[in-house]
Amino acid sequence: MKKIINTLEKNERKSTQNLMQEIWSAIDSGYNDFEINACGQHNIGGSVWSKNGKDLNFYVKNPGQRVGSMGTKGTNIYVEGSAPADTGWLNSGAKIVVNGDSGDTTGHCAASGKIYIAGNVGTRSGALMKKDPKFEAPELWVLKSTGSFSFEFMGGGIAVICGIDCENMPSVLGDRACIGMVGGIVYVRGPIKNLSDDVFLLDLDENDRDFLTAGLKTYLSEIKKEEYYKELIDFSKWQKIVAKTYEERQKQNNISLKTFRTNKWMEEIGGSIFSDLITDDFKACDLVQTGDSRLRKPSWKNYAYSAPCEYNCPIKIPTQKRFSLLRAGKIKEALELVLEYSPFPASVCGQVCPNLCLNNCSRGSFDEPLDVKMLGSLSKDIKTKSVEITHSQKIAVIGSGAAGISAAWQLRRKGYEVEIYEADNKIGGKLSQVIPEERLSKEILDTELERFKNIGVKIHTSTKVTPELFNKIESQYDAVILAIGGHNPVVIPFEGYERLIKGLNFLKDAKNGKTYNLGKNVVVIGAGNAAMDVITEVYKQGGVENVTAIDIQEPSAFEKEIKAAEKLGAKIMYPCFTQKITEEGVYLKDGRFLEADSVIISVGDRPIFDFLNKEYLDEKSRIQINEFMQSQNSKVFVIGDAIKPGLFTNAIADGKHAAENIIKFLNNEPLIPIKEKDLIPSKRIKSEYYECYNSNCDNEQNRCMSCGYCRDCGLCKQSCPQNAISRVEKENGKFEYVSDPNKCIGCGICAGLCPCGIWEIEWCK
Repeated sequence: MKKIINTLEKNERKSTQNLMQEIWSAIDSGYNDFEINACGQHNIGGSVWSKNGKDLNFYVKNPGQRVGSMGTKGTNIYVEGSAPADTGWLNSGAKIVVNGDSGDTTGHCAASGKIYIAGNVGTRSGALMKKDPKFEAPELWVLKSTGSFSFEFMGGGIAVICGIDCENMPSVLGDRACIGMVGGIVYVRGPIKNLSDDVFLLDLDENDRDFLTAGLKTYLSEIKKEEYYKELIDFSKWQKIVAKTYEERQKQNNISLKTFRTNKWMEEIGGSIFSDLITDDFKACDLVQTGDSRLRKPSWKNYAYSAPCEYNCPIKIPTQKRFSLLRAGKIKEALELVLEYSPFPASVCGQVCPNLCLNNCSRGSFDEPLDVKMLGSLSKDIKTKSVEITHSQKIAVIGSGAAGISAAWQLRRKGYEVEIYEADNKIGGKLSQVIPEERLSKEILDTELERFKNIGVKIHTSTKVTPELFNKIESQYDAVILAIGGHNPVVIPFEGYERLIKGLNFLKDAKNGKTYNLGKNVVVIGAGNAAMDVITEVYKQGGVENVTAIDIQEPSAFEKEIKAAEKLGAKIMYPCFTQKITEEGVYLKDGRFLEADSVIISVGDRPIFDFLNKEYLDEKSRIQINEFMQSQNSKVFVIGDAIKPGLFTNAIADGKHAAENIIKFLNNEPLIPIKEKDLIPSKRIKSEYYECYNSNCDNEQNRCMSCGYCRDCGLCKQSCPQNAISRVEKENGKFEYVSDPNKCIGCGICAGLCPCGIWEIEWCK
């Protein structure tokens, strides 16, 4: 299936931006082949990758500059005729075939991939080509000649200049080729003049001949010039250009700095041009300093910043650490690590969480975010044992939803005696009572609740806390946690509000198997996540045909929840302001009428504090707490939806943080407010080191960019020009990288190439 794009219609030229957006959209729709009739648009074929893992093929006429710029592996670009400047600029793996000449700076800064030119290339072509040892070397093949300054500052890769029809030219490499060349190979056939002093011109060896013999076949086939093969494999006319080593360059310029200054600078014929202004002691300092004389110094700041996944997770689960353990083969440790943060990795992280970590994953700006849900689900069957009680203090938790279980989990794992008081006949709160099984598997939730029970928390179900019981609990326990959630549905007093079905009650009844006779038409007031759950359960009731959710504002439900409801057939409308509810349906303030046999309201729930004395509450009957989640009674902490509605992950985070402060409270230590590490700047994460992959359970640990958390790749150590960086083994398999200040010159290469952003370069004081 080929996508044909014409960029000039009715004398209107399509912009480069609109062309690229059309290409991206077509790729998302499954297209892999493109025929592009261009009229000078830039960057065609650059920085794209397929969604289905197959190669992308571009057949292009009349391109603009930078064809294949930053092209990636798996992209093939075929240009009919010639191409202007910057073809294959920063090529990162694409194959680019130009059936004609190519302009200036062809292959400039190429780092991987192959560029095949069926004619000449312009000035500075091949300049700054380089090779990353982790990827295949870039190649530039030219049938005829290059312009001047070709292969300037070349650092790696291979160039082949065939010199066809160039026998009468002064030089097939133009003037002053290979200036500043430090790496790579240039194979050249034909006359050469004014070559840079930075290189040697050598005869071919057997490996060179083998490479050209095989490579020329492929190259000539790609440009459809197979007739030149016999002529080109006469290797008597070929030579190769290689860069001199550092030592070899030093030999050609062995004049000392002192000699230069005394003979060339200060004592010109006729006297120094500066002699009447300055005197010189002829002492020379090193141009680059180490130690305390450096202008800058590097610091290895491993895990000093939060990765985007960790930063945006309310619980602060360090997903980058989990993937690091998987890369090291420590599967058990990776799956157990999440239990330090949450007792619900499979049910919450793996199923009901909107995965803010995934939405902000650095990998998402490169190809696709990591599959964090999969990682959470893998921890479902991790077993735990009862923990020995090592502390004398006892803590009571009122409520066993996500927040209460999270707090109890953390405290019991630290050796504290914990008891839960739950009004329902089972633990789990809204996870157990409300969430439809389409969103949360009962088997997965039951498994994780069983794991929680196994650690030794004493649980009192079917125990509603009355004022009398609360006073008893408050007096008998060293700390009390109120995790009662929000179980009082909000009802807005429209005219006819008594006809409303409360959404929370409806969901609880549905989970317990109760059926409702809702009629054919149902209106749900509210369009948050809970309302989407209501819609799911409504469609399970017999006889329902039409469901409409209305809200006064843009729906607050997450996109995937909205799409799931719409897939069932629900219609979502906003802004809609309800005026009254009658037997016939819902009347809106703008005059619209929605027919409804039943109306369900789901606009939020509030906590019920009927067991507390009034001094705990403010004038609006809300509980008063400080920044540490303590109530006016310092031993009573309040968490989760009892404070304000939030995600299950917010509730779990509250439970974890409250547990940490309760331990400090019990030990008479200062309490700490919630504090976050800084988010690692996105520019410090280097995506250049990674290939594009679709999300795959077997490959996620390698796809993780390990933002702010050292991959132990050793690139900094290998690339330090002063050999100043060493890897130090520490206890328990830990390590760190250390920079020796007596060798380090503060060049910043370590910080510039670190794929994870660990190295930070700082100005010295």
